[in-house]
Amino acid sequence: MVKELTDATFANETASGVVVVDCWAAWCGPCKKLSPIVDKVAEDYEGKAVFAKLDVDENPEVCEQQGIMSIPTLLFFKNGQLVDKSVGFIDDSKLKEKVDALL
Repeated sequence: MVKELTDATFANETASGVVVVDCWAAWCGPCKKLSPIVDKVAEDYEGKAVFAKLDVDENPEVCEQQGIMSIPTLLFFKNGQLVDKSVGFIDDSKLKEKVDALL
């Protein structure tokens, strides 16, 4: 299951464990292509890692704090610390590789 994050919930939801945040927007073509991949990988890692989505148009605070200039951007957190970032489309094997490195 993929959670929806907001400016208000972001810090709390990324504070512990392995969390992957998909920063996206409804008008973004590559975001729409990446979304089903994130959803599928989230199912594969249920109970091991948390996957979440953040609409950049509705949550400008997090975008500014995290320096998000282009989307899609995937943010990888481990115990509250940003440890990796991926900008642009990536396939499921690359996403799994990045998550595996954090587990």
